[in-house]
Amino acid sequence: MARSSLPLIDLRRRPLSPINQRRWRNFRANKRGYWSLWIFSILFVLSLFAEFIANDKPLVVTYDGGIYFPVVASYPETTFGGDFETEADYRDPFVRDLIRDAGGTMIWPLIEYSYRTINLNLPVPAPAPPSGENWLGTDDQGRDVTARLIYGFRISVLFGLVLTVLSSIVGVAAGAVQGYFGGWTDLLFQRFIEIWTSIPTLYLLIIIAAVIEPNFWILLGIMLLFSWVSLVGVVRAEFLRARNFEYVNAARAMGLSNAKIMFRHLLPNAMVATLTFMPFILNSSITTLTSLDFLGFGLPPGSPSLGELLAQGKSNLQAPWLGLTGFFSIAVMLSLLIFIGEAVRDAFDPRKVLR
Repeated sequence: MARSSLPLIDLRRRPLSPINQRRWRNFRANKRGYWSLWIFSILFVLSLFAEFIANDKPLVVTYDGGIYFPVVASYPETTFGGDFETEADYRDPFVRDLIRDAGGTMIWPLIEYSYRTINLNLPVPAPAPPSGENWLGTDDQGRDVTARLIYGFRISVLFGLVLTVLSSIVGVAAGAVQGYFGGWTDLLFQRFIEIWTSIPTLYLLIIIAAVIEPNFWILLGIMLLFSWVSLVGVVRAEFLRARNFEYVNAARAMGLSNAKIMFRHLLPNAMVATLTFMPFILNSSITTLTSLDFLGFGLPPGSPSLGELLAQGKSNLQAPWLGLTGFFSIAVMLSLLIFIGEAVRDAFDPRKVLR
């Protein structure tokens, strides 16, 4: 049999469509947003490995011919020749002497403090100013500010990302149902949204905080109850505009179900506005968590939080490094997100054409 002369097609390589190539070029053309995305991504990825950057446990311990990894596993003090069955305190001089006398070594992370570690050897009363040991000083409880900043940045971004994704899913689904079916469905849903958004979120959080101690997931659930409304309007408008287009009527005539028409034919058009708004929703989510922590209705006491760092700066005016650290960290983070949002908006703007 003669071999076919047709060229082989590598199905693993799928180039971007022309419209997505134009969007990517528009995004890269916004240098401020493009580099902000790189900077924010690097900071976020580094914060995901906060335990390997700032921790009160060594990364690696060698003792009596064995290799131990305290940063990922818990070892009792008796493992290193101590007396107690509880987890070893590697900052204790007694434990350090036990390891050193046995010829062992300890490899520490860049910052030898976790977000909850208290420096008991401060030369001055807490809050202590920045030094070679505590780069950004300590708070009023003697905890390292640099470590709390790294952990607080991670939990703030993770909270914002999870809340943004979940609220976008709920908001897009609600707006799609409203816009596609219209009529009484749209009318009743709009009245429900008006009533729902009139509930004061802050008062509700104060009441809940008085009954139970809020944590990450409780705060996320409460904020999700009210944040999904932000995307309903734009998705509803897009579905209202396109539900009677010719290709939608043709899909109905072919017997496609409403769900397939909504999410296969109409949703891609609505995703343009959704993706444009998502960086700003992320910004708003992080700001909300920071505000709640600043007021004392956010994460449990002791949790690493940028809002709690700002509150400490407000309560300790004699320690300006606390307020300045919280202010500049939040300002830089939110500025990067705003710049990324502007670049995404330019990328999805059909009027934006590069020459």
